[in-house]
Amino acid sequence: MGPGVTVAGLTLGALAVVALLAVQAEGSASTAAAAQPAPTASASASPSPSPSAAVPSLAPLPATAATGTTRRVVYSIGAKQVWLVDPKKNPEVEAAFTVEPGSVNPAPGSYTVYNRTANSNGSDGRPVEHVVLFSQQTGTVFGFSAAVDGATPAAAPKPRTGGIRSTRQDAQTLWDFAAKGTRVLVVA
Repeated sequence: MGPGVTVAGLTLGALAVVALLAVQAEGSASTAAAAQPAPTASASASPSPSPSAAVPSLAPLPATAATGTTRRVVYSIGAKQVWLVDPKKNPEVEAAFTVEPGSVNPAPGSYTVYNRTANSNGSDGRPVEHVVLFSQQTGTVFGFSAAVDGATPAAAPKPRTGGIRSTRQDAQTLWDFAAKGTRVLVVA
């Protein structure tokens, strides 16, 4: 065997390996493409949540609370919603979620977080966690919390219940955001 036959054999072997790798790569690409859903005419630019992950539609931050230079918690009585706002971040709304108010609402105005308690009993007698207190008015204490058992104040209200309840996850988020001294803006 001469050198030409050896080179031809090596070349054919190399071509066979390249062809095999190309076939394998094409198979992987078509498998990956098949795993992705094909776009349809009704597809939207933003994905819709799955039915199990559906969340209520949240209202935008009220215009009266949208301006300001201080880090703040905004609570809308009418929307039953809370926004955590930090104007030094982009976007400035760090989180927004719905809440369930107690039987009494705080008066609209500006307040300051004056106390925080990791675990306590709510004014409805239920164990609560991540309690963030911001006001006392006519004998009622107002603050945010989550019932350990997931119950809302409406489940067993007592007269003059000022607890504003959220889910445990949202209460944790608010707890992490609203240290003592954080401004709380209550709007109608």
